[in-house]
Order: sequence, then C-alpha cells, then structure tokens
Amino acid sequence: MLKKRVIVCLDVKDGRTTKGVRFLDNVDVGDPVEMAAEYYRQGVDELVFYDIMASARDRGPTLDLIRRVAEKVFIPFCVGGGISTVADIRSTILAGAEKISINSPAVRNPLLIEEGAGIFGAQCIVLGMDAKRDPAMPSGYRVFINGGRVATDLDAVAWAAEAERLGAGEIVLNSIDADGTRDGYEIPITRMISERVSIPVVASGGAGTPAHMARVLTEGKADAALIASMVHSGDYTVKSIKEELAKLGVPVRL
Repeated sequence: MLKKRVIVCLDVKDGRTTKGVRFLDNVDVGDPVEMAAEYYRQGVDELVFYDIMASARDRGPTLDLIRRVAEKVFIPFCVGGGISTVADIRSTILAGAEKISINSPAVRNPLLIEEGAGIFGAQCIVLGMDAKRDPAMPSGYRVFINGGRVATDLDAVAWAAEAERLGAGEIVLNSIDADGTRDGYEIPITRMISERVSIPVVASGGAGTPAHMARVLTEGKADAALIASMVHSGDYTVKSIKEELAKLGVPVRL
C-alpha cells in the first residue's frame, strides 16, 4: 500500500510565516527558513511554501527566500505564489523547488499548466485550488482566486478534471470554509475530486488533530494531508502526528 504523505505548509507574507483563519486575520508565527529546517528535522515528507500576497500584489516569486529554504531541506519542496509565466516556473525550480503550485494564474491562463508540464514534466506542476461551499455550483463548491478574495465561475470538480487533462501532476485542494479552523477537513469535496481524477490529491484546510488527518486520508481518499496550525502552534510535532496516524491504521513513513 502506498504511504500517505504528511506535508507542512508555510504561508509567507513579507518574508515571515503567517497563519490565519479562513484566509483572514493572519498573524506572524516565525521565520520560514528556521521553521522549514525544524520540520525537516522532525521528519516531514514534503514542504509547501506559499507567498500569499504575490498574486494580489502582481509580483513574481521571492527567489532569495526560496533558495534559503531549499538549502535547509532535502525533501520535495513545492513553491506557490507569484508564478504566472514559464519563466517564473523555470526561475523557481532553479532556485531549489522540486514543484511549483499555480492557483490564480492557472485560472486566468489554463494553458500555463500545459506549457509548464510540457517543458518541466507533469510531476513539477501542481494545481493549487481554493474552494468554498456554494449550492449554485454542480458539485456544491466554487473556485476562488486571489487568496480567496475573488469568486470565479468554475466548479471545483470540473476544474480539477480540466487541470488533470491539461497536464497537472497533483492537486492541492484548500477548503476556504475549513482553513485555519482546526475543526477538520472538508471531506465531501476532497472525496469528490479524489474520485474524479487519477493524479494525487492533497487535502488542505482544517486540520486540528491526527484523527482529522486520518479521516481525510481514508474517507476523503486524499493521498496526502497538508497541515499548518497543528505544528505551528507547538501542539504537535510531525513525529507525534505520524505516530498517531500509524496507530489509527494509516500507512505513513515513520
């Protein structure tokens, strides 16, 4: 059986790691380089680094910070935020990222997925998706862009399927409703997308306990669970989470 991955997310604003609730009221929680090194020591499977203001401010990726993080970790490292061209993808990978995550730019220009996958390989191209409950949509979930500030006409499940068709190698699905609440992941949409696509789906938003993670990895059929508040708060370490997941019957790398 394939092992399930535990991924820590660093949301970065103005060079500092921040954390909010439902994309609002972000507070400073530390230095992203130091935090990346610590989570690597704790045994995290992958790291995701999101510059949460890059798209809103219409600027490119923060390459110097990416390089500094990449020097500290020797695991898959995914970077998102401000990547809107093939040149941005190239510079981010050259700075040390193994994968790049595109969210708002992919909605505005879906061919960026196809171009990126064609040049760098599907394994490098991750679709980031921010979804929110909306009964007007066929799946019941609408895609948002610009850090959850702008609604689109895209249905979450349909957009996931289209991104796979275009060449995305993975999808990180973030629930705006659950983000930062620590009340559990949004299981219905995670399962719908996991059943619709054949590429890995990473569940994001809402983790509060290892039991929440176990549920999204089993009932939600996610391939990986992304966490932030659980470890940023100091309530858990990556090691303690993995040990608990193993006790709950979830196959993880210990």
